[in-house]
Amino acid sequence: MSYRLFLTYFLLWITSPILAQRVISDAKIVYKIDLPPERAQMDAMQEGSTLTQYMRGQLSRIDMDFNIVKYTYLINSKDETLTTLIDQHGNKYLIRANKGQYEKELKQYENVQFKDQAETRQIAGYTCKKTIGTMPDGTTFEVYYTPDLVPENRHYNRRFVNLKGIPLEFEIVTKTGSKMRVIATKVELYPIPASYFDVPKTGYKIVSPEELKTMQ
Repeated sequence: MSYRLFLTYFLLWITSPILAQRVISDAKIVYKIDLPPERAQMDAMQEGSTLTQYMRGQLSRIDMDFNIVKYTYLINSKDETLTTLIDQHGNKYLIRANKGQYEKELKQYENVQFKDQAETRQIAGYTCKKTIGTMPDGTTFEVYYTPDLVPENRHYNRRFVNLKGIPLEFEIVTKTGSKMRVIATKVELYPIPASYFDVPKTGYKIVSPEELKTMQ
């Protein structure tokens, strides 16, 4: 084998993982939500719940639809703002997080450590690696992510700021300690309209987290 041919094969070998990766700025990922057994038994109306993740540059939107209540999180990583929209039986509330609250939550997830495992799984057409996330308080959660898709904006979802790819299956630890499992059913890579990330100017009552608690 000639030196030039050997060099070509060598360069292809060392760069193939890099070439396989795709940095994405715009995406829509639809997930199904599997509720913890005890929660599913208590409220059958939440069966078929979904999570939809939208990305566009420094903008991110997460829709969580539990049928009886819908949550929307609008995240602007450039301005460091987070707006939460809640629609519960037609009662609509809007909560704005200030920069201090934004940074506090981000700091919490910046300290999450991920440890890759040997297991892999095919999800929504992508080969995903299993990894275990460990929170600062020791709480752990499973994630299956594809290293083939890398977010341009690492802060699109603060939970995965340290992940080396896009999560297509993961656990969400609830306040009671139980875990919801979120599994991708569709990955679409196309330009997302900027209007998806607009904060509504009407139709919602602006409240603080403390005020919302007194209403529930």
